[in-house]
Amino acid sequence: MRVAILTGGGDCPGLNAVIRAIVRKGIMNYGYECYGIKNGWLGLIEGKITPLDLNSISGILPRGGTILGTSRTNPFKKEGDVEKIFANIAKFEIDALIAIGGEDTLGVALKLAQKGLKVVGVPKTIDNDLSCTDYTFGFDTAVSIVCEALDRLHTTAEAHHRVMVVEVMGRHAGWIAVLGGLAGGADLILIPEVPFDLEEVCREVQKRRERGKDFSIIVVAEGAQPKENGMIAQSEEKDAFGHIRLGGIGHYLGREVEKRTGLETRVTVLGHTQRGGSPTAYDRILATRFGIAAIDLVREGQFGLMVSLQGNKVVPVPLEKAVAQLKTVDRELYEIARVFFG
Repeated sequence: MRVAILTGGGDCPGLNAVIRAIVRKGIMNYGYECYGIKNGWLGLIEGKITPLDLNSISGILPRGGTILGTSRTNPFKKEGDVEKIFANIAKFEIDALIAIGGEDTLGVALKLAQKGLKVVGVPKTIDNDLSCTDYTFGFDTAVSIVCEALDRLHTTAEAHHRVMVVEVMGRHAGWIAVLGGLAGGADLILIPEVPFDLEEVCREVQKRRERGKDFSIIVVAEGAQPKENGMIAQSEEKDAFGHIRLGGIGHYLGREVEKRTGLETRVTVLGHTQRGGSPTAYDRILATRFGIAAIDLVREGQFGLMVSLQGNKVVPVPLEKAVAQLKTVDRELYEIARVFFG
């Protein structure tokens, strides 16, 4: 049997661990031929497919990014691309595909599965916002990076008596902001699920000063929205899946806080540093478990499914259910974080 693997959407730590697990078990346990598709769905459209052997995966466990490359290509956007995918599946005699990605990549996988493609999904989103799985790999690494950044910013904020605004990833869900902010001792955490009032934010900052605390750390997710302005974006231009490029909420918030309170405010945008570098031990193990479960589903002939973590078990769920809606922040968890606001 020939099994192909692709990674789509934004990169994140742990992708290579998934690839390694699929190839290792596929070859060693099942005698499969494994292939890597370059640059996500784009590689399947263009026929950029290369063999993967045990040497290909040697040493990649601790590496960030993806050895296969990635893109945000939507084959349903351009006429003829879906036909090219099926033509290349036939040309390279691919029997099964494992697609590693988030809502967009797996949404494409679902549509192709409905057209007859034998596909298994592996959940990958640094935002941890895919339904039907408790965690996605890469998320723990991102939270750890945010936590370390906050630890470092605390010292300079305290030394200079400043307000520090830290912008983190989170388009529709504030999981990174909440867990990273909670672990890093943030004084305020602003997330997409709860539109915020600028005056209330400023009151919380000033109340902290009145209590004798002469610095503040505010964590804001990139998709957080001020009630008076709505979503802040770098550009209205949309990608292949209809997403505008977010960014700018941190600087907007910093300007407003300084203007309204008179307190010196600085902004740090963590951006792609949250995606980069080596995955944590947790993410390496979770990604490995997902890879093993995915190749096992191929072996069992179970397609149109996504592997997921539920409790401590890795179990399959229908792709259709997994991409039906995004998983937003648990309000109970946010209320725990709110105890430490101000």
